[in-house]
Amino acid sequence: MAFAYPTGRSAFMGLPAVLAAFAWAGPADARIKCVNGNQIVQGAPLATPYCQDELVAQVARERGMKVSGSAVRNNPHVKRDVCRFVGRDIRIQLACIDANSMGRRRF
Repeated sequence: MAFAYPTGRSAFMGLPAVLAAFAWAGPADARIKCVNGNQIVQGAPLATPYCQDELVAQVARERGMKVSGSAVRNNPHVKRDVCRFVGRDIRIQLACIDANSMGRRRF
């Protein structure tokens, strides 16, 4: 017994259901979600360099420095300068450890 494809009107009966399913689904949200310097991965916070640098830039903007997260990520000198400018803020202490190349000295 051979399978025959439906023809005519019955061939298009499932098309509206498929189109409705695609319209209802909507686009996927592919943005990285950061909360307090942690990336939310499957509902759990995970410390990532991307979100840590975003937090460094956010704290610097709160203190009056005009800097973006991408500038902090892409230029280590900007990150070092931001960490020196902000000082010993407890929110970015972990993110600024690698920016200080002088070891355990203060900024």
